[in-house]
Amino acid sequence: MEKLRIGLALTGSFCTFEKAMAAAERLCKLYDVTPILSETSASTDTRFGRAQDFLERLESLSGKTVIRTVEQAEPIGPKKLLDILIIAPCTGNTVSKLAHGITDSSVTMAAKAHLRNGRPVVVAVSSNDALSAGAANLGALMARRNIYLVPFRQDDPVNKPSSLVAEFSLIEATAAAALEGRQIQPMLL
Repeated sequence: MEKLRIGLALTGSFCTFEKAMAAAERLCKLYDVTPILSETSASTDTRFGRAQDFLERLESLSGKTVIRTVEQAEPIGPKKLLDILIIAPCTGNTVSKLAHGITDSSVTMAAKAHLRNGRPVVVAVSSNDALSAGAANLGALMARRNIYLVPFRQDDPVNKPSSLVAEFSLIEATAAAALEGRQIQPMLL
């Protein structure tokens, strides 16, 4: 039996990259993982780490070159390269682009290309404005066919009352449900 083919895309919520890397380690042990980094994630060094270090870790774990351009992501759809795409972390910016059909990055192109085949996309939101300016976009994705959300919570309701972060430990369970056409519940933790 062939291994499940998973696309794992990271967008620029740098504070959650270690959680994303832990998920990448778990997934790469069991599945055929294709890593994807947004252009910003592939080129921005932050207090949370160097972009090159994350890129090299993903390539080492997966044994594959990281997709990091629109051109590299485009064949995902026509060649049906993935069974499921997981975007973890998915920033408010990327949620907005997905909600409005904007395809201007490696990650949004991967999602568009993958969705054209009616295959599932799992979104692990990580956004400081998800319960304010980004709420309408998150709501639009929740109602979208073939989009599944990793359960999420407010990460700091007192100091960041509009911020949401997915529970990264539930990525695999969310993906398993998504492959069956189900949204894991509860979504709100």
